[in-house]
Amino acid sequence: MRSLFSKNKSLFFLSAIIFTTLFSSSCGFVSSAVENITTFAGLSDTATVIAQRAQIRSSYAVVAADLLEIQRGDKLQVLEAMDFEKVKWYRVRASDEEETEGWIEAQNIILGDVLEKSNELAKEIKDSQPQANGQLRAASNLRMSPEQTGDNVLLKLDPAATFEIINWKYVPKIQTEAEKASNTAQNPEIASAKEADEPEKLLEKYDIWYLVKLDRSVSPAPAGWLFGRQVELQVPSDIVFYQQNDKKFVTWQRIDEVVSDNSPAKPADAVKVAAPGSWVILWRTDEVKTIDGVEPDFDGILVLGYDKVNQEHYTVYRNSNVWGRLPMRMDGSGDNKTFTLKLRNNSNGQVEDKAFVGSKSGNRLRVAAPSDMANYEQKDAKK
Repeated sequence: MRSLFSKNKSLFFLSAIIFTTLFSSSCGFVSSAVENITTFAGLSDTATVIAQRAQIRSSYAVVAADLLEIQRGDKLQVLEAMDFEKVKWYRVRASDEEETEGWIEAQNIILGDVLEKSNELAKEIKDSQPQANGQLRAASNLRMSPEQTGDNVLLKLDPAATFEIINWKYVPKIQTEAEKASNTAQNPEIASAKEADEPEKLLEKYDIWYLVKLDRSVSPAPAGWLFGRQVELQVPSDIVFYQQNDKKFVTWQRIDEVVSDNSPAKPADAVKVAAPGSWVILWRTDEVKTIDGVEPDFDGILVLGYDKVNQEHYTVYRNSNVWGRLPMRMDGSGDNKTFTLKLRNNSNGQVEDKAFVGSKSGNRLRVAAPSDMANYEQKDAKK
């Protein structure tokens, strides 16, 4: 009966609008309402609440009454949709005992078909090892693909949202000739670098996009793409000191045994800092090194061991002349781990998997690099 009443009510209201439009064209308010309606009947979709909290309201008017408070993750049935004063609204039915019906602003929910696209992306990367952790600097759109278009937005994430970074992509910046000339004129360093024939800077040529995996407590959509300018990489506190301006860390993996923390519980607002340890770190310099139209994800390798007695790091392995692609894979357990990197072979131009074997000699970490490593050291990666 309720469903029949809702349908009849919608048809009555739609008929009323059409009738009024035909016979009262002078009425500006009704004319505006007709123009604003996007869809009034026939929707059959589900939606998930993405806001921390939101209200189902009696209408989309400013003075509407709040009918029901809903929370992130709640499921709704979508009945109608409309644009009112350039804002999209949905009429929805909640899952409470009264099956409350009302209106909710589109920014507070994600439609079922859109959520499914994020779930499909999450399935594709479910077996991929995270390469880094990140946090948003400001509220930002989570997108289905690494491009800023109006039709690929999944949802808007809250400021300071955290996530795992699975991979990333360098996307060429699109600039008009006028913009290029303006940027050069406004930045004398760019002009002088061009005159001196210095290598082109990576971040001048590309935008970086991150493919991320999100916890359900952060977002109902489990995966998507984020624009790199809004992302801050969460480099562990014990190794951030070793990051240099011209060598930015892109991924890191702990290579030693992580001792569990049996200390008393900390207050909820205390920041948990992991004990210092040994790490495999990949970095990237801000220099274009395109080969066959592809940029390397990293061009440097650093393995740091940690001396627990002297409480200091030491360099186990370092190489600044590689051309590599992600992901890095870590295998093994305890202090005996092998990390595998995808490196370009200088002799044949192929990107190949190369294993580096870690082991302990006394209290010192050792890493055995591939015996043919010389073939993977790039003399001049720019082509």
